[in-house]
Amino acid sequence: MSRRGWVLFLAMSVIWGVPYLLIKVAVEETSPVVVVFARCVIGAALLLPWTLARGQIRPALRHWRALLLFTVLEMTAPWLLLSYAETSLSSSLTGLLVASVPFVAALAARLLGDEERLTTVRLAGMGLGVVGIAALLGLDVEGVALLPVLAVVLVVIGYGTAPLVASRALADVPGVAVSSIALVVTAVVYAPFAIPRLGEVTATPAPALASLAALGVVCTALAMVLFFALIREVGPQRALVITFVNPAVAVLAGVLLLDEPFTLGLAVGLPLVLAGCVLATRRNAPAPEPEGAAVP
Repeated sequence: MSRRGWVLFLAMSVIWGVPYLLIKVAVEETSPVVVVFARCVIGAALLLPWTLARGQIRPALRHWRALLLFTVLEMTAPWLLLSYAETSLSSSLTGLLVASVPFVAALAARLLGDEERLTTVRLAGMGLGVVGIAALLGLDVEGVALLPVLAVVLVVIGYGTAPLVASRALADVPGVAVSSIALVVTAVVYAPFAIPRLGEVTATPAPALASLAALGVVCTALAMVLFFALIREVGPQRALVITFVNPAVAVLAGVLLLDEPFTLGLAVGLPLVLAGCVLATRRNAPAPEPEGAAVP
């Protein structure tokens, strides 16, 4: 990976490891739909003027079908589902469950004709990750409702497939333009449900307001710019390697800042999931050159 790729990778690993904590703080004081709406409005307010100034809206809208699909998979559905899930799940558990995103990405890429085959090592990695998630669920979620866990599963599917849409159908569209349009569309979708509840925000304590602001500025506007840069630097599957570190950041933040317990499930599941993700997205060895092949 290039130096630029490593910088982007480290930045995204931290920036998208923190939202689970911020969402947890925010949804304790206001409804999930308000959290998503506020996040989108703040992010769009920062990115849309940049997009308009560069004249990128009209060219981007020529790809409106792919833009709409990306928006649904990356923002509109996952962000509400995550906020809903964290009304009952801990930020640590949610972050670790989302670590299974690379498995979905690898399978989706293969189904779409990715040139990289699913080798024995990569399949073993997926199996190891599944064992880790099973250990986590078996040890930690006793008494937890099934619906929040299913909500995170849907989030994983969206996050695992959205970068493929971006790299295949939106490669010629600037990432800031894609992000700003997606944020505006998501904000419009949730506006009828969120605006009548905005009174909740005026009575929201300062920590929750700060969480909403950080979600919009850092974890949305800045993160989307960096994420598209990372996709274009290392490719969609490699970009999702950030989910190796995200759960560790989420667990650490939850334990240290929210006093969430470091449970047996986390202790067993975290290393298994991380190891599985590393193996599942490992680069295949280059195919050997046929004997006597000319070297260009």
